Amino acid sequence: MKALTILGYGDTKSNLKFQEVDKPTPKENEVLIECHAASINPIDYKIIHGELKAISKLTFPARIGFDVSGVVAAKGKNVREFEIGDEVYSRTPNPGTFAEFITTGSSYVAPKPKNLSFKEAACIPLAGITSLQALTLAQMKEGERVLIHAGSGGVGSFATQYAKSKGAYVITTTSTSNVNWVKALGADEVVDYKKQNYLEIVSNVDIVFETLGGQYTLDAFKVIKDRGRIVSIAEHIDPISAKEMGINKILRIILGLKEKKLMKLIRSKDAFYRFVRLQTNGRDLREITTLIEEEKIKPIIDTVYRFEECITALQKQESGRVKGKLVIEIKR
Repeated sequence: MKALTILGYGDTKSNLKFQEVDKPTPKENEVLIECHAASINPIDYKIIHGELKAISKLTFPARIGFDVSGVVAAKGKNVREFEIGDEVYSRTPNPGTFAEFITTGSSYVAPKPKNLSFKEAACIPLAGITSLQALTLAQMKEGERVLIHAGSGGVGSFATQYAKSKGAYVITTTSTSNVNWVKALGADEVVDYKKQNYLEIVSNVDIVFETLGGQYTLDAFKVIKDRGRIVSIAEHIDPISAKEMGINKILRIILGLKEKKLMKLIRSKDAFYRFVRLQTNGRDLREITTLIEEEKIKPIIDTVYRFEECITALQKQESGRVKGKLVIEIKR
């Protein structure tokens, strides 16, 4: 079968190649998925660049891609919840969805929403599970004020819809061209970062869902209430999260020294802060399926690429100029 592989760390264009690899066979608790569509996430190019080496070092050639939708083509002897021919989707724990087939544990898989195409379903898993787990960790409640950065991005556009489906008051940031579009997703307030400084407009929020990193994470403490909550998926790893992620003690000490300013800010506001690392599972994906089938959340597709255009699509993702998700159509 054909699969996109990473040949080494470095730039995207010269370190990716399509190769013929063996079609996998599912183990006793796995399903074999015939991939119909996949979607791209920032983690994909970050892995290529070597930005995650400290957490998980690759052996080359390595596979790429985490989001997939497709059809169960075979299953292990212990799999009871799926049958051959079922339409499914997944955020797989191990990369490899930019391929014609992939095996993964059945516990990471959920039935595809009945009202979505394969291309639409492929947009959902990583962004959806990330948003659900982050806002659940923040203990988001109905009526609370939630700031979500980058409301037009893959995670931001999903998180905006998810927070609204749970009754939150949603504030988000985006560029001028996307203001009305993000409002249509359900945002109660939209800050145009090209014309406005959100720090002069936003205050007294209960939760910040931080998707950008760097100074944005530190500035979150300027807009939350005392004892507010911040959950981040971009940089600034706190000691508790580092330990939960299995980062070794020496690196945790280094991170602790690096994050002295963060820890001081946490104490100054008596705030809750966690770096969120997605824990993939089919249970959360089934909850998301219900919300989609109730039409409380919809997928947002920027562009659909052919399978052979994967590298071009990854380069587009690197540009940062993406509205929603980039989709790879693998089986046409």
